[in-house]
Amino acid sequence: MTEQWFRAPQARLAAATRLVCLPYAGGSAAVYRTWDQLVPNDVEVCPVELPGRGRRIGEHPFSRLAPLVRALADAMEPLLDRPFALFGHSLGGLVAFELARLLRRRGWPVPCHLFLSASAAPARRREPVLHNASDAELKARLLEFNGTPREILENDELMELILPVLRADFAVLETYEYHEEPPLDVPMTVFGGIHDRTVRPSELEGWREQSTSSRLHLLPGDHFFIQGMAFEVVRLVVAHLTPVLAGAGEPGRPTD
Repeated sequence: MTEQWFRAPQARLAAATRLVCLPYAGGSAAVYRTWDQLVPNDVEVCPVELPGRGRRIGEHPFSRLAPLVRALADAMEPLLDRPFALFGHSLGGLVAFELARLLRRRGWPVPCHLFLSASAAPARRREPVLHNASDAELKARLLEFNGTPREILENDELMELILPVLRADFAVLETYEYHEEPPLDVPMTVFGGIHDRTVRPSELEGWREQSTSSRLHLLPGDHFFIQGMAFEVVRLVVAHLTPVLAGAGEPGRPTD
């Protein structure tokens, strides 16, 4: 089951840590296809392939967060033998956050670092209702987000494949209910795009309530700044992982 969910472009058996990467709504593991070329050899990049896309295009996508996170945690168990970090962009950020909290509740190892990108803090989310929108309305919003090329939006055959996955992903976001828990005792780094009109700075700053240690980086670009700023994002990720790469040791342990 683990092989279904995780696609490591280059397996690095001696890596000091794993970087598990979660895509944005409608995205696949291919979002992170170049990252293994940007990290040092002691980091193994493990992009997550969610059902309904990429190699799993024939599977039914999740439309609720809780069952998605439970299935992902189950699939991750064999990967918890060494320190790992979670990186999630937009929808992926919320999934990463709730995954870290579920691992803590189970008493399993928790991430050594949590990287949340273009994702609003859970207590401050303001989700538009898109999963029930018409095809035309949904395409118009995708054009505004600037993450889907116009030629894809105008390709009816491709959109027939993409829209059901997007609707399911938006349903995950829009039906999410935040339940308060103690802050994670996990370092948290938040990334945002300076020109992102989807996630406001105040929504990014709200993440400080969810961790005992957090910092915010604002980078040039809109909601999908990671597409043009991958090198800089990965550079910052690796810099924050330096203590682990230097031999900080065991996988993170849950805290009370």
